[in-house]
Amino acid sequence: MFDFDILVEPFKYSFMINAFIISLIISIPTALLSCFLILKGWALLGDAISHAILPGIMIAFILNLPLLIGAFISGLSCAVLTGYISNNCRLKPDTVMGVLFSGFFGIGMILYFFVNTNIHLDHILFGNLLGIENHEMKTIVPISTIVSLIIIIKWKDFLLYSFDLVQAKASGLKVNVLHYILLSIISLTVVVTLSATGLILAVGLIITPGAIAFLLTRKFLNMLYASVLICMISMCFGTYLSFYIDSSPAPTIILVLTALFFISFIYRILLNPKKST
Repeated sequence: MFDFDILVEPFKYSFMINAFIISLIISIPTALLSCFLILKGWALLGDAISHAILPGIMIAFILNLPLLIGAFISGLSCAVLTGYISNNCRLKPDTVMGVLFSGFFGIGMILYFFVNTNIHLDHILFGNLLGIENHEMKTIVPISTIVSLIIIIKWKDFLLYSFDLVQAKASGLKVNVLHYILLSIISLTVVVTLSATGLILAVGLIITPGAIAFLLTRKFLNMLYASVLICMISMCFGTYLSFYIDSSPAPTIILVLTALFFISFIYRILLNPKKST
């Protein structure tokens, strides 16, 4: 006879309960943001920022400042610098991003090996969802709430800015302000995901939910709802599954999202084969 206690075993441990709670909290801002990054074509920017926060973390440690502040400033600096260089040379933004995020990441790695620190590199690169402490919770919750509220309040403005910049200007929107607000939101969201998935896999959380929702829906509002639901389910199920297969939650979550992406892609092909080809 099947023992149902095995299914509920993860809920007997406080560190697993905390992981599920953090997963639900983080999934909201990451999923909402991913929809706009998909429309704007800024997928690589999220990857660039996630790699660029490493030197900020190390400099903040050296100066005895909160690590999240250093990570945010470093990520935002990379995003702003990318825009400035792209606007003042013939190189395309994706080329500039590739140069900058590899450079920032290299600086961060050099600082890590030269500075005597108690920070675990594995936790920075791959996250530590099962080991999140109370002081980290006090940072993650307000940042996630603020980012989510900004996106919910300004989603129509962000949509117009992402979809049609000319129309956004004609409508009287301050596109430069929206641009830097969106960059700040991306940096804050990457900082929030640092504890859950680390630098390497953070881009999966801020891109894949929106990509899946884009394949499954035709209206943007439905895309937002679907993205949040998909991200919540994937993060919780990935965390749950990692308990049984004895793996880290971060790569398990990303693999669940990747599997859902391919399932959605196949579903879209079968539903409308002519358009898919």
